[in-house]
Amino acid sequence: MTGTEGEKKPARVVVADDQTVVREGIVMLLGLLPGVEVIGAAGDGEEAVRLVGELAPDVVLMDLRMPRCDGVEATRRIRERYPGTQVVVLTTYADDESLFPALRAGARGYLTKDAGGEEIVRAVESVLSGDAGLSPSVQRRLLERLSQSEPHAPVAVAPAPPDGLTTRETEVLVLIAEGLSNQEIARRLHVSTATVKTHINNLFAKTGLKDRAQAVRYAYGKGLVRPPTG
Repeated sequence: MTGTEGEKKPARVVVADDQTVVREGIVMLLGLLPGVEVIGAAGDGEEAVRLVGELAPDVVLMDLRMPRCDGVEATRRIRERYPGTQVVVLTTYADDESLFPALRAGARGYLTKDAGGEEIVRAVESVLSGDAGLSPSVQRRLLERLSQSEPHAPVAVAPAPPDGLTTRETEVLVLIAEGLSNQEIARRLHVSTATVKTHINNLFAKTGLKDRAQAVRYAYGKGLVRPPTG
């Protein structure tokens, strides 16, 4: 978002965490950094969903293990009811049982609580620009899990573009699956970031994909990328 004179407005954020000390600490930390304005704080998933409905934030920083309604269910409700609000998980846990349900529920980012304030701000900015806000360790784990689940993906000749994708849209999809950001894809293909976003919007529309995590799974499932070896 930009202001009337082109200056960037801070992202409006709601923080959801059931531990008061942790929640207040995150709010205080983000209050010291540019680019983010904390507009609300919730003590559980139910309250987080309610605040999103009332305040329409850009992003929710979502803990996973909370009473009444956990972070995965709260994420699912928010993405279904308020698609204009993105969710970045901020949790102690990075195990598969926490990571993958959160991504399937619609979270666009996933950080652990050892992340610094600047890393949190970068994740918020990434999801708002259409990128995934995944920490490097989480992204590696995601790719490892996908490669394990698709051990027989074709590795010789890439198949024809599926679902009516153009060659360039397929190239963009493959680079998403390799973990590149929009800016990195633009540099790789020598095009503008706006052009990359257009290709992503088009390929999402053609394939029915909703986010980058689904795009990675789709690319592996269609044999467009091969599992890492070694």
